[in-house]
Amino acid sequence: MRWLVGWSSTAAGVAGIGTAGATGYDGETLHPVGSQLLWGDPDPLWAVGDWRPDELRVVKADADNRIAVLGICGASDEELRRGLFTARGGALRHLTAWPGSYTAVVKVGRRITVCGDLAGARPVFHTPWAGGTAYATAALPLADLIEANLDFGHLAALLAAPDVPAALRDTTPYEGVRRVPPGHALVLRAGVREIAGYEPVASLAVAASPADPDRAVDAVRDALVEAVRTRLSAPRHVPDLDPGPVPGMGPAERRARRGMPVPGIGADLSGGPASGTLALLAAGLPGRPGTLLGHGTGAGERLLAVTFNDLAVGGREAELERAGALAANPRLHHVVVTGAEETLPYADLDGPLTDEPGPSLVTAVRHRARLAAGSADHFTGHGARQVLDAHPARLADLLMDRKRRHLVRPVAALAKADGSVMVPARVYGAARRLARTPYRTGLEVLAERLMRRHFDEPGGAVGASLAALTWARPGPAARWLTGEALAEVSVLLQAEADRSATGVQRPGEYRARAALARHAADLRVLEQAAEIRSQRLHTPFLDNQVVRACRALPEALRVQPGARSSILRTVLEGAGVTDLPPGWGAPSHASSAAAARAGLRVAAAPLQDLFATPLLADAGLVEARVIREALRGAATGDPLPLDGLADLVSLELWLHRLLSRRGTCWTGTPARARAVPSGIQPRRGALASGA
Repeated sequence: MRWLVGWSSTAAGVAGIGTAGATGYDGETLHPVGSQLLWGDPDPLWAVGDWRPDELRVVKADADNRIAVLGICGASDEELRRGLFTARGGALRHLTAWPGSYTAVVKVGRRITVCGDLAGARPVFHTPWAGGTAYATAALPLADLIEANLDFGHLAALLAAPDVPAALRDTTPYEGVRRVPPGHALVLRAGVREIAGYEPVASLAVAASPADPDRAVDAVRDALVEAVRTRLSAPRHVPDLDPGPVPGMGPAERRARRGMPVPGIGADLSGGPASGTLALLAAGLPGRPGTLLGHGTGAGERLLAVTFNDLAVGGREAELERAGALAANPRLHHVVVTGAEETLPYADLDGPLTDEPGPSLVTAVRHRARLAAGSADHFTGHGARQVLDAHPARLADLLMDRKRRHLVRPVAALAKADGSVMVPARVYGAARRLARTPYRTGLEVLAERLMRRHFDEPGGAVGASLAALTWARPGPAARWLTGEALAEVSVLLQAEADRSATGVQRPGEYRARAALARHAADLRVLEQAAEIRSQRLHTPFLDNQVVRACRALPEALRVQPGARSSILRTVLEGAGVTDLPPGWGAPSHASSAAAARAGLRVAAAPLQDLFATPLLADAGLVEARVIREALRGAATGDPLPLDGLADLVSLELWLHRLLSRRGTCWTGTPARARAVPSGIQPRRGALASGA
């Protein structure tokens, strides 16, 4: 786990704050454990964890003006310097426009600006502290700093309405620790905080500006190619090439045995178009995309392409065949990782403590098995669905723009899948109602549904689309919450509705941004839960410049059936890749649902033990008996929302890991053991006394 942390005091002369930190208990200097100081007083900044040298850059204009960039950033030092001078006048957006995935911190005198990203994959958190404000790219260190209690209202909202920003607001699982929304920056002026948006957001009443489809797709191609090239051109970091002697094993085998990645560049390779696109782009660009000569797979300079074959579920023969056809590329070295019963979801309930809870905790062992066979720098296609696909609510946006004819093909595809002649009328009616429904009314309707426990929704592809044609909807785990927890979230939503502005955003755009933020937050949890030492996961689809290019795609283009695979096929053609196997880009979701149900069957006993006396029940969020019955029913095939059970199990697991923690992220705190952030373990009593 890697993060940055700093603070800004209200005055330069606050007692106890200096270059090395603040004076803590017993006169001991307070600073993060395992940190390196990037700059000192009066507003210090640290980088914590196993950052690579090329991931940390500080450029200074003079003693009072400097910029720090943490992560993969394609800007040169001179470009960073120019960006710093521009930021002195208050401009922010240009700080987020360089290729790559990074966090930028600008210090101009006593004004500090910390920029979050558009997707929410690199969030920024803050909390009042020492008469000023402490900030970090992780919430847990700030919770440690202020000894925060758990915010059970946030946890209830996380289960009741995880896709509704009005329910989660800017809160975190820790009381007093706040999150900067995606597309915003934290601005501190002598410790006084302000949240500033740097990205223009269209009003509900303003139609999206027309865009040429060909130019928009070309922009997506250019952004993706630049995102991949930025990572390929970064200095290659190859730690511990030979992890030590093991009789009868070569360097590659020793690394695999000890859970260490292969040096070089790799990518996921499957039937999905997103990961396949990144693998082919990385293999086709000039440079050294693959493993270093003499190490790893022995593949020379070929890119290491990894496909996960789940033997415990089956039914992925066509996907494996397509992956094998793609791997015929001479610059790819294909590795198939076979999954078994021990890699099913829920199979391993042990793991590291993550910064926040997330449903991916139940599938972390599955991803870790795949990533352990990958390279030190590994591309994944996460986020492509959220930035390229059309959320069903975008049909309402098209009606608002008077573009009814563009609804014909997506509605016809739904009618064909359902086999009913009534589908077009039902979908069109739902889209028209949403287009005419104010945002405030949408929140009030959700608050009423939670209060009355109305969770039944139509099934199938058409049912999912109809359920999504709303401003807000209950989460899949809401049906298992207690009436008290649902009432608390309902009251919160009603209060947010009373405070809401009349023109928020267009409903489709609003729902799409919320879905992207939800996915990015869970991906961040997955990266921490499935972390492989010395490995970096790269998700170019969540880079700012890629997200911006994808948002510029016309809605009329993205709502068409197969739009994502068509766009990515065009991207590859523009990059010179034309020989794609038949069926490339075909969606495949059945195997994940089958794997989840199989995992529930295999892990039935451990899950029953986990919910024998659940912490969620102690907090008044669920009833233990109800959850145990739901787990038994889902394992035997009852039609229950499996993603809702994943939310519940993940949150219960996270609470247990938090309670068993020992230590803190800081020195100078009272009578606590030191805990290095890269291996954070929760401490006893956090549920009652704070995390």
